[in-house]
Amino acid sequence: MSRFLFVVPPLTGHINPTAAVGAELIRRGHAVGWAGHPGTLAPLLPAGARILPVIDDALDARLRAAREEWMTLRGAAVLRFLWEEFIVPLGHAMLPGVEAAIGDFAPGVLVADQQAIAGPVAARRAGIPWATSASTPAELLRPLAAMPKVEAWIEALLTGFQTAYGLTEHVDPRFSDRLVLAFTTGALVGDETRFPGHWVFTGPALTGRPDRGGFPWDWLDPDRRAVLVSLGTLNGPAGERFYRVATEALAGLDLRAVVVAPPGTIEDPPPHVLVTGHVPQLALLPHLDAVVSHGGHNTVAETLAHGLPLVVCPIRDDQPIIAGQVVEAGAGERVRFGRARPADLRAALLAVLDVPSYRAAARRVQESFAAAGGAATAADHLEKLS
Repeated sequence: MSRFLFVVPPLTGHINPTAAVGAELIRRGHAVGWAGHPGTLAPLLPAGARILPVIDDALDARLRAAREEWMTLRGAAVLRFLWEEFIVPLGHAMLPGVEAAIGDFAPGVLVADQQAIAGPVAARRAGIPWATSASTPAELLRPLAAMPKVEAWIEALLTGFQTAYGLTEHVDPRFSDRLVLAFTTGALVGDETRFPGHWVFTGPALTGRPDRGGFPWDWLDPDRRAVLVSLGTLNGPAGERFYRVATEALAGLDLRAVVVAPPGTIEDPPPHVLVTGHVPQLALLPHLDAVVSHGGHNTVAETLAHGLPLVVCPIRDDQPIIAGQVVEAGAGERVRFGRARPADLRAALLAVLDVPSYRAAARRVQESFAAAGGAATAADHLEKLS
């Protein structure tokens, strides 16, 4: 039996893949722990998970406030704020707790999310091997390569972070030199052979995650098509406008639509539109025909893993890159989030529902995901590090 410690930020989309991989490791008899925010981790992790507190509720509240402020920014300020007010401060705040977790749990391997830069630093200071959990494929593609000054600025921040803790040999903590687990495949990112050999493209890791349930399954009609509209867990005030546009776009269509939105966002929805604050997404996807998404990697990967086409309306961050991958694969349509009109969204949705090529492309991606192995493949490679 080996011991694995996952280090994650308090972000659902970054925790979900580790929950599936961790569940597979637990099934194989290994001891698995998660270092992060207990309140965020507990509902997402499998039975048998051990949570080591690294982020308390006060820090989590400050981080959430920072993310909300980040959502209001535009242009270069978005990237500057993400690094200077979130990723690097989070690293400083997490490091003492991660080092304490290493001392308490004694892992043989540490697995760090790309935004949890405290993990690799703590692992190197403790002399244990570490792997990267790449919860989004965007950084794998060097999206800032055309802006060398920006890349150099980020490198300087990461160097300064490592220097602050006595590490004189500087590495990029976003990319382990032993194992990078990328939860995607070449069907979306292109030729996998152009990446380093220790980067393993597992496809999405979906098994072993708890199902929180609570969905009114009888509301679905097996004789009518069904779609999901979701902007993920972070979308900012602009989401309110989009939900109104989406509701108008859905008006009059002969289908069932599930819209995941905060309570009160949509007043008096039509009878064929169900508005809810949460859905058991993995359980719901087999009952759907298409998904309208902001382009978050988890939702996109989960949708394509079920062979469903998408309408992608990216907001910011890595979402435009992922939307481009969906369109390039032929598995969906892209609609501009901020300027979307009901007619635009309706036309895109009807296209992916009615034109067979979109579903055929989604199924090709689905096949690549299944062949990659998901959580089982990730666990295989982590076992080799232990």
